[in-house]
Amino acid sequence: MRRFRFAFAVGAIAAAMAMGAPAKATDFNKLSYLTFNQPVELPGNVVLPAGTYSFKLMDIQGYRHIVQVFDKDQMNLFATIMAIPNYRLTPTHETVVRFSESASGAPNAIKEWFYPGDSFGQEFVYPKKRAVELAAASHEAVPAMPEELSSVITAPVANAAEPAVKELEAAPLKAEEPSGAETEVAEVFETAPPAELPNTASNLPMVAVSGLLFVMAGTMLWGFAKRSA
Repeated sequence: MRRFRFAFAVGAIAAAMAMGAPAKATDFNKLSYLTFNQPVELPGNVVLPAGTYSFKLMDIQGYRHIVQVFDKDQMNLFATIMAIPNYRLTPTHETVVRFSESASGAPNAIKEWFYPGDSFGQEFVYPKKRAVELAAASHEAVPAMPEELSSVITAPVANAAEPAVKELEAAPLKAEEPSGAETEVAEVFETAPPAELPNTASNLPMVAVSGLLFVMAGTMLWGFAKRSA
């Protein structure tokens, strides 16, 4: 299973801030304003110059792991990104973005995005060719989609009815390993919360104590009733 990662990649970029959206809307679409002090890479060979951008989940029911990236005013759409769930042990009160190492001199590629207070986040899925390169450079597995879906990522998708979004949802995903091997996503990434440890404690002591209390209460009530008779 996937190892939990706590460190930023080399050259990790400055601040990520969440602010300004109405609470209910933000809870649903996780709207966050992220500020980067140098260029960053998104799936689909999209490079964002330094600046502030709006990241949010697409406003659709059902699959809740399609991320849209806009300019700060949400007027221009830069990418519609397929993601898989990514779980962390300890949520934080700040937005967290982690990056994959890229080749020297290239923009860092965004790997994970966590909304404040959430134990789960979004791990970005890259087209296969780029996922292979990132896996080799970062020495970590990268989720991948078929290369032909690269154009879907940069298409101006407006809503869930668009066929392009359905293509993303139906995409067969794989995990590209640093070794060059390709495996199933479920073999590498935890796409569900870790199972809770089984409760091995017995309930018998509690049942015994409860029974004793009922007997004592019954005896006291019988005594009161006898006195008042």
